[in-house]
Amino acid sequence: MATTICTVSDLAKNSGICALLTINGQEQQVAIYYLPDSEQKIFALGNWDPLGQANVMSRGILGNIGDELVVASPLYKQHFSLISGKCLEEDASVPVFKVVIDGQNVMLAA
Repeated sequence: MATTICTVSDLAKNSGICALLTINGQEQQVAIYYLPDSEQKIFALGNWDPLGQANVMSRGILGNIGDELVVASPLYKQHFSLISGKCLEEDASVPVFKVVIDGQNVMLAA
């Protein structure tokens, strides 16, 4: 079952927002990124930066390293893959969540 997070109009192009969601019975902060010019368009990662030890990933800078779409943590600037959640510089990762756009709704897929 999919859960509506927000609408596309709630998102800022080429930027991130944070949503507090209940996932598997636990509240979690999820960073949602809207890249309208990319093939996938929308990405979601855990908002907790495991290296900086803070909920800041939604404020990261989006970009790419080679063909890899990434977000740079705003604290120490490590790059995390928007696809896998893996850090490119350190042995760390953030959870990845499946999100889709359905009409104007942004949905967390089951």
